[in-house]
Amino acid sequence: MIIREIKPEDNEAIASVIRNVFDEMDIPKTGTAYEDVALDCMYETYKGAGEKYYVVVHNGSVIGGAGIGKIAGDATTCELQKMYFLKEARGLGVGSEMMEKCLQTARDYNYKACYLETLPFMKGALKLYEKYGFAYLDAPMGCTGHTTCDVWMLKTL
Repeated sequence: MIIREIKPEDNEAIASVIRNVFDEMDIPKTGTAYEDVALDCMYETYKGAGEKYYVVVHNGSVIGGAGIGKIAGDATTCELQKMYFLKEARGLGVGSEMMEKCLQTARDYNYKACYLETLPFMKGALKLYEKYGFAYLDAPMGCTGHTTCDVWMLKTL
């Protein structure tokens, strides 16, 4: 498995991965990343300064991804975004590798903190975020549009 920057030809594959994970885990589609316009144009979405998206490729197929994006109104904090993996990528340390890559990218962009939003039943993800030092917040930061996500976390970089 390799982790690399997203390419234009990965758009359809990563959108499919994310939608498949939502279906598999019965994640609400309303008020979550599932509704994001960016889902079908991830390469274009993460081309801006201070933004980057990575995909996990195994045997020529995209099986996961995650990225760093901006939070409106806060130039010092980024957001860990759209971190999803198909079943075959889970439990193999890919999440940890991706987390390392995204956090290093955030540091390289001189962000001072990294924010994320998730759901309480995403136990594996929560365990990973806690392992990397993300602390729980009492309220969301910024206006991501993910109104269903009610777990908010922040890590100082």
